[in-house]
Amino acid sequence: MSTSTLPLPTPPSPPHNRQPSSHLSLSGPPPNTLDEPPMALQTPSIRSRLSRLCQDGHLHVARQVFDTLPRPSTVLWNTIMIGFICNSLPCEALWFYSRMRSATFIKCDSYTYSSVLKACADTQLLRIGKAVHCHVIRSNINASRIVYNSLLNMYSTCLASTVVSQFSDVDLVRRVFDTMKKRDVVSWNTIISWFVKTERIAEAVVHFRLMLRMGIKPTAVSFVNVLPAVSGICDYELGNVLYGMLIKFGGGYVDDLFAISSAIVMYSEMGYVDLARKIFDGCLDRNVEVWNSMIGGYMQNNCFMEALNLFIDALTSEHMMLDDVSYISALNTVSQLQQFCMGKQLHAHVLKNPKALSVTVLNAVIVMYSRCNCIRDSFKVFDGMIEKDVVSWNTMITALVQNGLDEEGLMLVYEMQKQGFKIDAVTVTALLSSAANIRSVAIGKQTHAYVVRHGIEFQGMDSYLIDMYAKSGLIKKSQILFGEGNDLTRDQATWNAMISGNVQNGLIEEAFVVLRQMLESNMFPNAVTIASILPACSQKGSMGLGKQLHCFAIRHSLGCNVFVGSALVDMYSKLGAIASAEKVFSAAGTESGVTYTNMILGYGQHGMGTKALSLFSEMQRAGLRPDAITFIAILSACSYVGLVDEGLRIFHSMEEKYGIKPSIEHYACVIDMLGRDCCLEEAVEMAEKLGDEGCAIQAWGSILTACRTHRRHELAKIVAKKLLHMESRQSKNGYRVLLSHIYADEGNWETADKVRKDMRERGQRKEVGHSWIEVSGHISYFVSKDLKHQQVEDIYGMLETLVADREYVDDSPLLTDG
Repeated sequence: MSTSTLPLPTPPSPPHNRQPSSHLSLSGPPPNTLDEPPMALQTPSIRSRLSRLCQDGHLHVARQVFDTLPRPSTVLWNTIMIGFICNSLPCEALWFYSRMRSATFIKCDSYTYSSVLKACADTQLLRIGKAVHCHVIRSNINASRIVYNSLLNMYSTCLASTVVSQFSDVDLVRRVFDTMKKRDVVSWNTIISWFVKTERIAEAVVHFRLMLRMGIKPTAVSFVNVLPAVSGICDYELGNVLYGMLIKFGGGYVDDLFAISSAIVMYSEMGYVDLARKIFDGCLDRNVEVWNSMIGGYMQNNCFMEALNLFIDALTSEHMMLDDVSYISALNTVSQLQQFCMGKQLHAHVLKNPKALSVTVLNAVIVMYSRCNCIRDSFKVFDGMIEKDVVSWNTMITALVQNGLDEEGLMLVYEMQKQGFKIDAVTVTALLSSAANIRSVAIGKQTHAYVVRHGIEFQGMDSYLIDMYAKSGLIKKSQILFGEGNDLTRDQATWNAMISGNVQNGLIEEAFVVLRQMLESNMFPNAVTIASILPACSQKGSMGLGKQLHCFAIRHSLGCNVFVGSALVDMYSKLGAIASAEKVFSAAGTESGVTYTNMILGYGQHGMGTKALSLFSEMQRAGLRPDAITFIAILSACSYVGLVDEGLRIFHSMEEKYGIKPSIEHYACVIDMLGRDCCLEEAVEMAEKLGDEGCAIQAWGSILTACRTHRRHELAKIVAKKLLHMESRQSKNGYRVLLSHIYADEGNWETADKVRKDMRERGQRKEVGHSWIEVSGHISYFVSKDLKHQQVEDIYGMLETLVADREYVDDSPLLTDG
């Protein structure tokens, strides 16, 4: 926090032999004494009149009075200019300065330049600010500290959004500060605040120490500026020293609520939330800033219930008017806890309190309902908003995309543009995520082109583009985008996106190459990196690599991360090590529904349906709300082991109990479950309701497989005809081999050969299944009739020996005498 005060000029002190009168007496002047001359009434000066008019907000009257003056002085020009600024009209102040510059009979002084620089800061017009700086230099006036402080404030305000790396060559704020011959506490406060804004935390602390060595006593603002720097370098001892200094300075410091608020934030960000609470409890006269800081401190330390309870205390506190930040913090807390009922109560309170019914608060309500899996309620709030800003549109679009309603999100982007709102960086991230989710190359490319045409740049943009192209099947395009960067431009998200993209496209070796390059570039892997590379181990069939990554995660305190734990459970399950998956799940705790979902899926894949159902019940008892993916996992588990009744009960509970509308994927799981249990008529009836879109083809494929299993050949032919029609419409193949097997099973070899011949003419080939084994860290892959393996002769020799031994064992009697 920096200050750049612009005091309104006050009239000069009256002569010593006169006293200004603030009122006129109706009885006339007091009687004169013999020794005193008669006193004349003091009339207000033109400057004091203009100042009063400006202070009262009557700028138009002040302008009219000013325009009647033949040759107004510099002081009068300054008075009007400062009046514009104090009434939040900085653009008019700049215009007035331009008019003053064009007047030949007037000269600017320090107050003039200080005022106009403040106007430049308010409008963030850096170019005009630089021009005024040139005017100061050319004017040959002896610039006072107020001008230099105004220059510091102007540059720090206008350059606040500049990328930090751009200050390595030229730092205009630092240059102005270094040229100052005399600096006061305002100058030091501004430079310290500037270093904190530009994330040069260590320099902020160094300059605070220099200020003390120069004998300049810090103000409360000094502590407000430097305490965030201490939390940035996480120096607990220094924080204690500064807080002790704040207390030692006494009344004007320890009673400053903004300084107290900064101390609460400092300790909270360093993880000492108990100390922050002690400071909060010791503050008797709390303002809304202090309450918000403590609530935010609890949220930063994942103490969401404590944050919510403190918000309730603030609501019941007398003479406390909460602001938008208070309600947004409470709504974010409810979002993290996914407490839908509490969220509805809080929403009702917001509706009853007109002062809290701002656009920003309603935006937070939209997010709250979205995170509580109540996207319909989110849209009701959005649709009912009388006033919407670009954040409202972006919030709703992002909520739709995050809840799997990608097409609805895209339609809302179109409507957003029709309403005259421009697409910004947040909209672009939602568009790219949506394009990646629905695997739409067209939408992804259009968004990429829009970004390039309009020069939109934001942190992490490359990672979104790489992820979108990778998920859309254009992994080469992702690799080109990744290759265009270098170690300086690639952030952690970009590396992670490239690793994940390679894994998703089956490029396992390339994924590990990128991981190795990442380590060589001194970019340390985080939890997302480990969670992205672990699926490669199960695809590669390498338990050894998976265990190495697991050990790496434990050594670097990443093993307890929710995403890492979920990925480990999934990896061990797919590699057949279900016991290891259970150990990881037990160590991970019960805080994440994702971990539960992966463990349920693992049990299902290993035929442990009873355990899967038990874990599903345990998840609900733990207060975790199952989502759509959890239901796919439990329905798949029921399908694998034939638990039809339990599966149907869970399927019907989705919408009745949890308000989740079943998707085609859920129906496909139920159809597969019915098919496995020979309930083929019910399966066909359900499949016919799905239409021909999306995963419906998988559902019919499950029925065809069940028809072969249960030897329902006539029904299989009807299902096959339906499948072939759907394949031709969606340009997909894959069920002709199964159809040829069905014809072969019933002895119809001629038709089976015809199907195979038709596949060859179409250039279709069955994907060859393979198996693998890992020996001493080396993985060997095998396919049927494989002749390419390096040890093929030894393998077939051993196979012949095993077959001969098996024949001997089969011919031996099971029981022998003696």
